[in-house]
Amino acid sequence: MSEILGVRHLKKYFNTPKGTLHAVDDVSFGIERGKTLGVVGESGCGKSTIGRAILNLLEPTSGEIWFEGKEVAGAKGNRLAELRKDMQMIFQDPFSSLNPRMSVSEIIAEPLLIYDMCGSVRELDERVGELMEIVGLAERLSGSYPHEMDGGRRQRVGVARALALDPKFIVCDEPVSALDVSIQAQIINLLQDLQEQKNLTYLFITHDLSVVRHIADDILVMYLGQMVEKC
Repeated sequence: MSEILGVRHLKKYFNTPKGTLHAVDDVSFGIERGKTLGVVGESGCGKSTIGRAILNLLEPTSGEIWFEGKEVAGAKGNRLAELRKDMQMIFQDPFSSLNPRMSVSEIIAEPLLIYDMCGSVRELDERVGELMEIVGLAERLSGSYPHEMDGGRRQRVGVARALALDPKFIVCDEPVSALDVSIQAQIINLLQDLQEQKNLTYLFITHDLSVVRHIADDILVMYLGQMVEKC
């Protein structure tokens, strides 16, 4: 299996009133195509910072990030836009990550419109409907707003939005931690089914060891910004 993502000596420091915070300190790893790397650790250990740095949502202090042989760190403009098509994110809180003024269909359609992926309104509607079906959302919910749905359905909207551009790699930033236990299993099973169907690669961030044991092929353990174990 080929390595789709490589992270080498990644560091991300933040300046605070109390000094420099070493959020991520010299972390290196790789993820093979179609596999899941679980990143676990207590709150504040740097898990989410790694995910955001990989997607260039945060600029690393130093280190290298490679995706399919292309350097991610420092990418801007058109190069960053092309990378974003292949690298997406599912956020922890399915309520705050969705625009409350947009309906389900509008939220899912937004990335398709930004990247001009559909040639007509009909094609756009068909693609949105297809994505809703893939993640298990009923067609009748297309005009609903985030506050009208439960957490599980909201997170399915987030998954559909992440899938809209047919990415190869998705950062799952604690995607089930805000959900009831019964709903967690449904979302985990959905993510695993999608991975099998589309050969997706995941970086799965969580603090729940039972979840990461279920979904991850390899596990990276973080503590105070440092990688303390990989198994």
